Amino acid sequence: MSFHPISLRHAGAVGAATLVAGGTFAVAAFAADGAVAPEQLAAAAVVPDGPVSTDGGGGVDDFFAADAEQSDQERQTRRDDDRERFRAEVDEAVRSASTTGDGIPEPEPEPVVEPAADTSGGGGDAGSSVPSGSPKQIALQMVQDQGWGASQFHDCLEPLWEKESNWNHTAQNPSSGAYGIPQSLPGNKMATHGDDWQTNPATQIAWGIDYIKGRYGDPCGAWAHSQANNWY
Repeated sequence: MSFHPISLRHAGAVGAATLVAGGTFAVAAFAADGAVAPEQLAAAAVVPDGPVSTDGGGGVDDFFAADAEQSDQERQTRRDDDRERFRAEVDEAVRSASTTGDGIPEPEPEPVVEPAADTSGGGGDAGSSVPSGSPKQIALQMVQDQGWGASQFHDCLEPLWEKESNWNHTAQNPSSGAYGIPQSLPGNKMATHGDDWQTNPATQIAWGIDYIKGRYGDPCGAWAHSQANNWY
């Protein structure tokens, strides 16, 4: 039986190369599995202290003789080179494993919904929006918004406020001080429906319709009372 002898230098080189390959494979495997953070893997990697060589050579005596001839500076330089090469291999394995999650799209932000603009006509119940037009057109729309028929305006509200103010939003009774289209007494009662109660016909009309609704039920009830008592 014959065999080929293997030097201690060859055996040491094979073992070191196996350690480097196994360490690189383990780092890449743990990084891909996501068990620990890549930077922790790189920091925890064990770097061999001595040089690793895989070139051919002589026997045991040649190995120790060559090692003895090396200066301390040369040995340190080779150790530093081996450490840098090992770190580069570990970093490359970590980078390759950490790029597997780059293709995951980020969730899109929720759309921002702006609140609807407030189109209410003031603090009263005379309608959810402010009609435009002349004072009579505004009043007709507000009457219909209450669910009353057009006759409540044409037969009752129109003659009622014609009698009170001639539909003039700046009308003022010189004796009582009643003010505006509905002749509110005092006039600042209409401030509950807007700060512009002295100049805005829509604010005055909204207040007047709410007043009629609360006191007489509808414009025809207020008109009947005014005809009987000369006031409402």
